[in-house]
Amino acid sequence: QVHLVESGGGLVQAGGSLRLSCAASGRTFSSYGMGWFRQAPGKEREFVAAISWNGGSTYYRDSVKGRFTISRDNAKNTVYPQMNSLKPEDTAVYYCARSYYSATYSRPNEYDYWGQGTQVTVSS
Repeated sequence: QVHLVESGGGLVQAGGSLRLSCAASGRTFSSYGMGWFRQAPGKEREFVAAISWNGGSTYYRDSVKGRFTISRDNAKNTVYPQMNSLKPEDTAVYYCARSYYSATYSRPNEYDYWGQGTQVTVSS
């Protein structure tokens, strides 16, 4: 069983920054791609960013390119999205997830384990 625990969410003003963390249990963390998704009230869950098993490949949704950076530390079983220049439309619950695969994927059905989510609120 794999457990994912997100942290680092909170309230920030537009233009500010947050760094989320996702800590994973299990010894096979480094074999899998990891992703971040978000869900705003009344909206479907959407892909944000993904990183391959060794960090060599990353993938972002267009609206966060140049503002968000995803990274991972396999020694700590942790994946991080650094979120800069935040906008009110980034407000959502952010979830990390472990992929079935080692590469980067953007569809929720390509991920098998999910964290409980952390709230990010960006005020205007």
